Amino acid sequence: MVDGFRPKTLQEALEIRLKTDCLPIAGGTDLMVQKARGFALKPDFDKPLLFIGHLPELNKISIEKDQIHIGAGVLLTDLLNSDKIPEIFKEAVCLMASPPSRNLASVGGNICNASPAGDTLPHLYAVDTQLVLKSAKGERKVPIDQFITGPKRTDLVKDELLTKIIIPNRIFGVNYYRKVGQRKGMSLTKAAFQGMADIEQGKLTDVRIAFGSVAPTIVRSREIEKTMIGKSVEEIKEEIPEILAKYAPLIRPIDDARSSAAYRKKVCLRLLEDFLRKMSKEK
Repeated sequence: MVDGFRPKTLQEALEIRLKTDCLPIAGGTDLMVQKARGFALKPDFDKPLLFIGHLPELNKISIEKDQIHIGAGVLLTDLLNSDKIPEIFKEAVCLMASPPSRNLASVGGNICNASPAGDTLPHLYAVDTQLVLKSAKGERKVPIDQFITGPKRTDLVKDELLTKIIIPNRIFGVNYYRKVGQRKGMSLTKAAFQGMADIEQGKLTDVRIAFGSVAPTIVRSREIEKTMIGKSVEEIKEEIPEILAKYAPLIRPIDDARSSAAYRKKVCLRLLEDFLRKMSKEK
């Protein structure tokens, strides 16, 4: 048997988290795989489980002023079914796992798993997501790129829970998402690319570019993005070789069972080029 707690409220969960060295679990779609020992054997959990997926405080999606607030326990299926979630974000979510897995997996779990291949992460990085972390002693707000510190590593303190994901309530004029895998669905990501931009009077006023599964964490460079803002779409098209050269050193994939590093890097740069060329057609 695995010991566990099933609190009735978020506050009760935080009190348990404060007093007990336990492992938070919502849908468990990542944890059950990571802790698996083999067929018909119980997973190897070395800590009591803290079940939080049922808590109503973590299962809401709301719009507050110019922000979308997503509870950490919101299921991937609920993201797809919500009219509050941007369609470009849904594009990534609908390619994640299978429908049964999306009916169990939570957005907070995908973030806390901190995999460079996490499918929600390119979008969340690109839109400057803020994460709300709560403990029995208070709460803090952390940018997602500071929360995830490396593969499978986060800034979550022992007594904290991720409770809310906050993204801006805005739609970009140009939206582009591509996931590269062995097949269209139920496939682990070889590489992912997210590109978004706003263009006014033929000039770039905002651009966001993020790559997944090609470095220890999601690749995004605000510095390179800034060099493109204010330029005309014609200038961007002419500078594509220079832009690719700036991003190339940041894309540092590995060889593994899913793909080679060389393939991942080449396909990422080609997706970036495709995004920039399509963006340059917008006026």
